[in-house]
Amino acid sequence: KIFQAVVSCVGHDGTIYIIPKSLEIELNKLMTEIQSNFKCLGLLESYCWKKGEACVVRGSDTMWYRGKVIEIGGSTLQVQYIDRGYIERIPQCHLYPTTSYTGIPPFCIPCQLYKTIPIGNFWQQDAVDCLQELLTNEEVEIHVQELPDNPWGKLSISLYFGGMSLSSFMAYKKYCVAEDCQDILKLVRFVYVPVLTSYTLPPLPVPGDTFPVRVTHLVSPKEVYICLDPSKNPRMQSATEGDASCDSEVVCLDEALKWCNKSVESLPLLTHFQTEMPCLVEYQDGLWYRGKLLSVEEFNPVKILVQFVDYGSFSVVPTDRLRQIPYHLLKYPVQAVRAFLTGFKPASYDQNVERIPYSPEWSVEALWAMMECVEGKQLSASILAFSPEVTISLYEDDENLVHMKLIEMGLADLDE
Repeated sequence: KIFQAVVSCVGHDGTIYIIPKSLEIELNKLMTEIQSNFKCLGLLESYCWKKGEACVVRGSDTMWYRGKVIEIGGSTLQVQYIDRGYIERIPQCHLYPTTSYTGIPPFCIPCQLYKTIPIGNFWQQDAVDCLQELLTNEEVEIHVQELPDNPWGKLSISLYFGGMSLSSFMAYKKYCVAEDCQDILKLVRFVYVPVLTSYTLPPLPVPGDTFPVRVTHLVSPKEVYICLDPSKNPRMQSATEGDASCDSEVVCLDEALKWCNKSVESLPLLTHFQTEMPCLVEYQDGLWYRGKLLSVEEFNPVKILVQFVDYGSFSVVPTDRLRQIPYHLLKYPVQAVRAFLTGFKPASYDQNVERIPYSPEWSVEALWAMMECVEGKQLSASILAFSPEVTISLYEDDENLVHMKLIEMGLADLDE
């Protein structure tokens, strides 16, 4: 069985506790009921607790949770939150004995990785730290492999985050040995990207159809990068053969990049440089995004001109901000498509006007004016041609052509 789940916690022994997404509504209802029934401060008078006894626990967030006493000692008790999995030492004044909810099974499921043997036969502390950092409160995909021998045992699973096998990732980090040969193959595919591999273009709407777009980057008033929403464009002209399907359900690019950023330190720095080569690039916000190499701009120290393929923007970065891209991130088409606008041309050349250095036929003022017309706005477009370049007409919300404002300002002329 395959299902989506949220990892509620990772135990000190490496046990992974998951809550199936299908049970979230039911769990929320139970939590609401518990809050309405328990509004006290906990059991203040003396009480003889027993190991295994059911209770409710007042958490650090002041919410009440179902619990079970694991160990008794001193003024605190070791208690497990049975719907979350984690274990804490709790003062007795934050507990209340109850049998009100003992008939409802725990919502979280303890799991172990299938055919995955930790180094030394138990998860070392640094491996547990890694699992906790990677998984806690994250949504993952669960593949059930073996049921436990008893109802309270651990479910044997394969776990996938961002389209990647957790067993493969932990084996790559040398925390364990993954016995499944397929996992090892996926590990190799995850880490290394063939030099000749490239990104694919997204499917584009058929010519003549009007579709919503956002402009993500301007090179000049006529050359832009657009991002379109496939869910709003039912009729597509495929720009590439193949698709973004994978062994498991397709995980959205944003989710895959989020997982990748969590484990980016495990990815090797880029040491081989080739034009158009896919890679991960660190942006100014400290996050890593998909990119491709364009050219070497400086040699001492070496700095590379790269393009962020999901936005269209460019940047010159040092080599320590470039890493090898996980193979599975290449299955997603680029989000930004280069397009040329039609219907207008630069105004007559004036030497006294500041020009765009790389596109001197256009004034800097025209570029700023176009930016004001498109930046942060939901626009619409219609494709006129795919070849030799994607050529479009770009419209405002009121269906007026965007470039008409430049013509009114004298920064461009009509081009019939």
